[in-house]
Amino acid sequence: TEDLIRRNAEHNDCVIFSLEELSLHQQEIERLEHIDKWCRDLKILYLQNNLIGKIENVSKLKKLEYLNLALNNIEKIENLEGCEGLAKLDLTVNFIGELSSVKTLQHNIHLRELFLMGNPCADFDGYRQFVVATLQQLKWLDGKEIERSERIQALQNFPVVEQQIREQEKAYCLRRAKDKEEAQRKLQEEEKEGQEERSHSGFDGHVYMDTSSTLPSSEDSRDHGRAPEIQERECPKKKSDGSQEDLEFWNKPSLFTPESRLETLRHVEKQRRDQEKLSEKKKKVKAPRRLIAEDGRALNVNEPK
Repeated sequence: TEDLIRRNAEHNDCVIFSLEELSLHQQEIERLEHIDKWCRDLKILYLQNNLIGKIENVSKLKKLEYLNLALNNIEKIENLEGCEGLAKLDLTVNFIGELSSVKTLQHNIHLRELFLMGNPCADFDGYRQFVVATLQQLKWLDGKEIERSERIQALQNFPVVEQQIREQEKAYCLRRAKDKEEAQRKLQEEEKEGQEERSHSGFDGHVYMDTSSTLPSSEDSRDHGRAPEIQERECPKKKSDGSQEDLEFWNKPSLFTPESRLETLRHVEKQRRDQEKLSEKKKKVKAPRRLIAEDGRALNVNEPK
């Protein structure tokens, strides 16, 4: 959002159209939408450690020299042809399995450094040779300098290596398709369980209570001191249920996929919301104060701030 960019543009007096460097790391960003319209003069852009699933809407950043997209959910290199000045690209620890997509970087003639370590494609046999032969403008790959002799050898072996890469890509894509199906099935099951829970709680998903029990009567006001005790007995039960569910989630085995990263984020968000609701409830369920005793004596009601 524009607000997010402005908050991270303090070094430029919160002016975004003339920004040359911008850091948006660890912001839980899932999509890039407007950055190439608002910040055309960007030279350095940090977007590491987010949840971005696709490289998009950066093609108008003609002056961009360094783009850091490490630790995201990217599965394919694309839409960077318009970044004419791009010299350094960091895609460390993403989910790129389509190694042939590096061919799109042939248009970036000023590209000198590329980082792909930690991606599935980096485990392919012939990975380094393929990239070195495909991107002849590169000087460094994964922090290691490309020697002239290495490039000559990579070009000589390219037809054989390319065939190997295509076969490994195909096998990876099949596995990835199965992972996506499994994640989709799991998501549908969780949604179904959630709907069932809501249907048990009430007609429209709300638990209805007897309103008369919530209004303090004259007798209840005398015994209001018991309310916190009841609350204390109920809260640990809820807390233990929540902590058990949390423990099960973190102990549950899962694959390292874009879907599992998003699932983790959703779980953490849900925990945060539940905690906020609990805090709000504690604030609301406050015993009514008595100012005067039954015998007409004024009570001491001093309370800490």
